[in-house]
Amino acid sequence: MKTLAAILALSSLALHAQGDFEIPGAAPLEDDIPDSLMNRWIPTFIVSAGASQIAFSDWIKGGENSITWTTALDLGAGYKTKSFRTNHRLKASYGQTKIGSDDFQTNDNELYIESIYSPRTGMFVEPYASANLRTQITDGYKYTEDSKERIASFFDPGYLMQSAGFIYEKLPHVTTRVGFAAQEIFTNRFRQYSDDPETPDETEAFRFDTGLESVTEVEIEFMENMIYKKKLSLFTRFESLDIWDVRWDNTVNMKVNDYFNAQFTYLLVYRHEEIQKPQIKQTLQLGVSISIL
Repeated sequence: MKTLAAILALSSLALHAQGDFEIPGAAPLEDDIPDSLMNRWIPTFIVSAGASQIAFSDWIKGGENSITWTTALDLGAGYKTKSFRTNHRLKASYGQTKIGSDDFQTNDNELYIESIYSPRTGMFVEPYASANLRTQITDGYKYTEDSKERIASFFDPGYLMQSAGFIYEKLPHVTTRVGFAAQEIFTNRFRQYSDDPETPDETEAFRFDTGLESVTEVEIEFMENMIYKKKLSLFTRFESLDIWDVRWDNTVNMKVNDYFNAQFTYLLVYRHEEIQKPQIKQTLQLGVSISIL
């Protein structure tokens, strides 16, 4: 996993090195933001949904009926002045799949909230403070051929993280930050996520870790109506600096018109204390996306 974290970090540095090239659709630098976008809240409100279905009747080549649906909500609000900037974001997604006569199974189930505050000091890098929350919206299950086992619920586990450090955002399409971080894990029934393996006689419902955080975000409009977004989040604990938790979130949005879009996502998650190998989720869907604000 150390090799994977190093590769991901190097990919971010490579993107930093491309900062001298002008990329179509790149966000303006802080100094280039027009006055009309200063000293006011800039909200975003995007709702999207997608579905796929296949049905057979007397089809001699075989196959099973199936239906899949997903929905997502992306809310944001940003405020910028000459002396500070703050950004807030809420992302929620949920979806299910049904194959043949089986019951519906959850295929997406996440809630993520993040807030960042950064004063403007005029330095090469700016200080920042951030906090985020991550949990499931509803019950989560592990499915087998004959049964399902509930392994998570709303805020069980729930992950909170606070961090403070320095952020660099002088490039038109990349922001990156590094800081000290504290992470809390809350559980109730599903204590395998918060249990300390060094205390075999006790099963803890709360875990607190301190360490280092690194977050790099990229947004590039590489073709007309096609946007690539990447967020690479790394966290390591002070007592195990050679082990990194990784969340590498990639999205390509392809806009068809004002209402329809295609979206490809690739999410890689590695949490050493959950499973010692990368967890990967990939989706490709055509659906409806409405930008309300």
